[in-house]
Amino acid sequence: MGAEEIDNGSVDVEESVGNGDGNTESYQLSTLSVDHYLPLPAMIPRIIELCKDLFKQWSEVDDSRFSVEMVSGGITNQLLKVTVEEENGSNVSITVRLYGPNTDYVINRDRELQAIKYLSDAGFGAELLGVFKNGMVQSFIHARTLEPSDIRKPELAAEIAKQLNKFHKVYIPGSTEPQLWNEILKCYGKASALQFDDTEKQCIFDSISFTEIHNEILEIKELTSLLDAPVVFSHNDLLSGNLMLNEEEERLYFIDFEYGSYNYRGFDIGNHFNEYAGYDCDFSCYPSKEEQYHFFRHYLQPEEPDEVSQEDLEALYVESNTFMLASHLYWALWALIQARMSPIDFDYLRYFFLRYNEYKKNKEKYCSLARSFLAQ
Repeated sequence: MGAEEIDNGSVDVEESVGNGDGNTESYQLSTLSVDHYLPLPAMIPRIIELCKDLFKQWSEVDDSRFSVEMVSGGITNQLLKVTVEEENGSNVSITVRLYGPNTDYVINRDRELQAIKYLSDAGFGAELLGVFKNGMVQSFIHARTLEPSDIRKPELAAEIAKQLNKFHKVYIPGSTEPQLWNEILKCYGKASALQFDDTEKQCIFDSISFTEIHNEILEIKELTSLLDAPVVFSHNDLLSGNLMLNEEEERLYFIDFEYGSYNYRGFDIGNHFNEYAGYDCDFSCYPSKEEQYHFFRHYLQPEEPDEVSQEDLEALYVESNTFMLASHLYWALWALIQARMSPIDFDYLRYFFLRYNEYKKNKEKYCSLARSFLAQ
């Protein structure tokens, strides 16, 4: 999946909206911001102003030649598609991503921007075209966003595994130290110190034992350290909403690398398996051992999946399902922070309990499995 395969309309977007002033900067910068809370009709003039500020060759284009539509409104970011009819009659589409309010509290934006360049060069995601005060502009991918039910399909699961194998081979300059436990402990520190204005939410929050959670973190940290899992540049948020498919061309895209960092291979895979459940947390959809082995075969040996040994399958099964527990701990703590910080209408406190309870439900099974494996 090369970067040139991203369909940006009939005109090359990089050439069309690139540096009109000869600047060699790889993307444009603007000090403008777009109010996340505005309804779309009120947001459109601000989006057009932003595009004209970022891309100078559009500065004189009449506003009527811009069309703006909402692509999605997830539980963190908002995505908008902007299409511009240029003077030569060509249509160019780009994606404007508005960061969710207060997401910088848990996301390292500098790390994200650095990773996007290298991942885009390696053929992943959309090209970064511009950055503004509370978001970024990227090339538009003509593809549909996957649903949780899609990623369970054997053919798609195999393709996701193959692409993840390639993704994990991309080198991103900087520290290659795994960030999992730094991030979990950072989230723990922030989550445990929260105070809610809402009395009911504060009461629910007060029922949580952070001493218990801290002990769980230390226990899983110690156990996973014994597994000697490879450290790779990981997506860390490979849910269905961050996977796109162009069905005509049969091309799969990974998008949104805001949680990307060097991390343990097993975490990226185990976290992906947790996402079979979707935001509704229907954990009956968690992949069976047989489904996981299907994924592992295409991940470990994309060209010869049937040649993967039983020993390698078992080892990756233990690794992924032990780190799956860490995934529940991370997103449970993340949800507590969002419950306090995010204005988005989503029941984050309920999400915390769904993830933490699923962790407790599965802990003994997979910890015992890991200890038995390590004892061999």
